[in-house]
Amino acid sequence: MTTRWLTPEEQRAWRSYVAASSLLEDALDRQLQQEAGLPHLYYSVLAALSEVPERRMRMTDLAESLKITRSRLTYAVTRLEKDGVVRREECQWDKRGSVAVLTDEGMALLERAAPGHVEMVRKAVFDHLGPEQIGQLEEICAAIATAIQGEGRRTSAPGDLPWRRRACPPRR
Repeated sequence: MTTRWLTPEEQRAWRSYVAASSLLEDALDRQLQQEAGLPHLYYSVLAALSEVPERRMRMTDLAESLKITRSRLTYAVTRLEKDGVVRREECQWDKRGSVAVLTDEGMALLERAAPGHVEMVRKAVFDHLGPEQIGQLEEICAAIATAIQGEGRRTSAPGDLPWRRRACPPRR
């Protein structure tokens, strides 16, 4: 098989994307840590739960919505539970699963953290883009996500998407 190397234009676009995504994640993490004592992932958990009915979601569905591994979500929710901002309950319709629930304390924390977070997102991203570029950004990101996820179809291997992966097996 012949390697399809990136063209100079593709290489520049790729490197720009990697730099922007790394810098953006770092900026969001720093802002949330300083102002709310939360890493960006934990804020994302709280925000996702705040947007669903009864502020509760099955853990596997939450992992999928956040595009992270189930083990990473479990770690985050365990930490958020210790802080009293999320609690876990047994899943009524699937005895093997559990449900993450945003507590009133978690909602209050999210409401305190959200204004600073949104301001950082505006300053880092949207203040530098025109309306047409915002539409293009959405279109580009959606196309990439759709391609990776296989347009919603079950892909061939169960571990090819983060929320479908199981914990790594022990080394031999």
